[in-house]
Amino acid sequence: MTSFEIAGDAFLLDGEPHRILSGAIHYFRVHPDDWADRIRKARLMGLNTIETYVPWNAHEPREGEWTADGALDLARFLRTVQDEGMHAIVRPGPYICAEWDNGGLPAWLFTDPEVGIRRSEPRFLAAVTAYLERVLAIVRPLQVTEGGPVLLVQVENEYGAYGDDADYLRHLVDVFRGAGITVPLTTVDQPEPAMLENGSLPELLKTASFGSRSRERLATLREHQRTGPLMCSEFWDGWFDHWGAHHHTTPVEQSAADLDELLALGASVNIYMFHGGTNFGFTNGANDKGVYQPIVTSYDYDAPLDEAGEPTEKFWAFREVIAKHAPVPAEEPVVAAAAPAFTVPFERSVPLFSVAPRLGEWEHTDALPTFDELGHYSGLGLYRTEIDTDEPAVLEFGEVRDRAYVFVGSTRVGVLARDHHDSAITLSPSRGTLTVLVEDQGRVDYGPRIGEPKGLIGPVLLNGEPLQRWSVLPLRLPALTAVRDALDLVGDADPERLAGPVFARATFEVEEPGTLFLDTTGWGKGVAWVNGFNLGRYWTRGPQETLHVPGPVVRAGRNELVILELESAAEATAAFVSEPRLGHTDF
Repeated sequence: MTSFEIAGDAFLLDGEPHRILSGAIHYFRVHPDDWADRIRKARLMGLNTIETYVPWNAHEPREGEWTADGALDLARFLRTVQDEGMHAIVRPGPYICAEWDNGGLPAWLFTDPEVGIRRSEPRFLAAVTAYLERVLAIVRPLQVTEGGPVLLVQVENEYGAYGDDADYLRHLVDVFRGAGITVPLTTVDQPEPAMLENGSLPELLKTASFGSRSRERLATLREHQRTGPLMCSEFWDGWFDHWGAHHHTTPVEQSAADLDELLALGASVNIYMFHGGTNFGFTNGANDKGVYQPIVTSYDYDAPLDEAGEPTEKFWAFREVIAKHAPVPAEEPVVAAAAPAFTVPFERSVPLFSVAPRLGEWEHTDALPTFDELGHYSGLGLYRTEIDTDEPAVLEFGEVRDRAYVFVGSTRVGVLARDHHDSAITLSPSRGTLTVLVEDQGRVDYGPRIGEPKGLIGPVLLNGEPLQRWSVLPLRLPALTAVRDALDLVGDADPERLAGPVFARATFEVEEPGTLFLDTTGWGKGVAWVNGFNLGRYWTRGPQETLHVPGPVVRAGRNELVILELESAAEATAAFVSEPRLGHTDF
């Protein structure tokens, strides 16, 4: 039986000193049929371990509805790591940040205002205990001491930046140990004295998160943990992007030098990220430090493997650095050929409003409900009411979360954008149906606004008077069967342009499956699916200009592309290009 323990200032694997050289791959951001390829490339760069978070909200999107198969098959992912001869680190949170929707915490947790998130509050402790017991039942038989790959398991995540409830951390430790986790438990915080002290317990191994000044940061860590192996469990080699901002990159030479310094000091490391992947569907998070900033679909992160899993300059530079400190396989990864480039027309289109009744059920209420109050935790929804005003009127909402397209009848009269702090719009004299299409652009993943409800936030006033009697339709996507049926039955053939909100479909042929890059620069804002797989959001605002289509999604022969265009496209065509483009910014 394999043993793994901490002794003095070292990790010991079967009694011998062991340095962890890890890279982060989030299984939930990579198509499962691509896991083996990405893990193998990590080994070829010289790594011996793979780290992953576990997203509670993906595994349990509604209370009690647990799933751990398909793209969320954590056990399969960990076994794939082991099949490559590597070890694993698991970080189940419950909070993960990760630029992921709501920091991984389920939205349903916050529907009861009495629940005390990330602290010793009975309702939260009951929910988090049930979650962890499910996750740890997967992890327990896959510990290295049980013949599996898992060396370390992390308790909470950057807790010192959030709170200082030691009783809460001790409860989590009791749950981990009670569930049969016997490998060492760790915590991680930025190397700031207060964070390191508040975010851990004496019996846990403290680790640090940073991306530069390795000697200084490790010295701070050692001041707050006199014994134990030094480890940077988030070595930041890149960064994430917001819509409307620039694409972040870090200099290859500087990142490699910082990694070299860290390894020369004898520390263990987890490179965050080795391969970032993609925020498929509606899974991206957001930040709000006075201005709401949703995160783009790509989680490329300027990592050693790009979003499509291809080695970057950073891969080769890191490989050279690691070779100075540990054995690196002689074999090198094969670099894929450029993806095929081609253009296809959209064959049919249908207005969203024609399809909407097939995508959910109307809820009728006097008060204005949030998405969360309707159990609708991501995506889009419609709000409707009747108005009758003989003079120009100001329509005002308490807050819009996060983007609202306002229609009177079938005419779009404006857009309210949370990132512009919009909450009011002037209407012409109007009589008829007021419709507001609202997009949840991603829940805040860090800071005090985690858990806030989505949709329209009341009160709603029309010229200062309360507006009531609302009908709300949560749009259940993906429900593409209903969309396909509508396209077939009532859709317009061969559209010349796309005036949103509108669904459109194109078909294309490829000789063999393989990665594709969908060019979105000719469109406004929306969501795209290939063969029913939700690729995520696009937006002309940039910096992201392409959507990654994983190779396993593509079929030899005929394939289907469906988009939901919320704004407009001057030409009803779809283009695929040979490589990803992430650098454009258009404010």
